[in-house]
Amino acid sequence: MRVIQKFFVASLFMWAIPIAILYAFNHNMLPGASNLSPYSVTLVSGFLAVISVNVVIAFYIYLAMREPADKHEPDPKFVAEAKASINQPTGDAQQSSQAVKKEQ
Repeated sequence: MRVIQKFFVASLFMWAIPIAILYAFNHNMLPGASNLSPYSVTLVSGFLAVISVNVVIAFYIYLAMREPADKHEPDPKFVAEAKASINQPTGDAQQSSQAVKKEQ
């Protein structure tokens, strides 16, 4: 459940922080932003918004890597079905092997 909570919080920050940065720059809430030309305000605010999203993603990846691996055990039924599906031949493979036998 904590994984979903972390994902939700990271998603919320990926949405809210860039909007806050753009709003702050466009409404001259940051010191020095009023001295910039409109073109520069657009470039700087957009660049910082993109950087903020990447920082949030990097932080989320860092938290995911710190998650203990031994806590998560795969479902035994799923693992058994996956192994069975790997060992089961597909119809295309049977047809191609029959075509090889006919050629011989």
